[in-house]
Amino acid sequence: MSSGFGLNGGPGRCFPFWQEVLACYVTNTSAEDTSGKSKCAPALEDYYECLHHRKEAARISALQAAYRKGAAAQSREDAPAPGQIRTLGLLDATREEKHIKHGKWIPTMKGESIA
Repeated sequence: MSSGFGLNGGPGRCFPFWQEVLACYVTNTSAEDTSGKSKCAPALEDYYECLHHRKEAARISALQAAYRKGAAAQSREDAPAPGQIRTLGLLDATREEKHIKHGKWIPTMKGESIA
């Protein structure tokens, strides 16, 4: 916050940026002449970025999109086919082969017996 107090009583995370904006306004503007505000645009932009993180979020989104695009374009030569995944023995195995003990709270499918 611009008050200078953070959540734990210390200085807020953006308070130094706010001080920089105020110092810029004090040195570049007066009550009659406000044309110096344009000189403070970079400091004000830094303060808004500290508050809202919009540039950071846009940069992260662009990096994630590029990563996903690269991962989708790169084919895995050693990737298993869907048929190979199904035949690992886990789907067609019995409860004893899977080492699953059935309790009274675990629901059973039709045709399955409780062991």
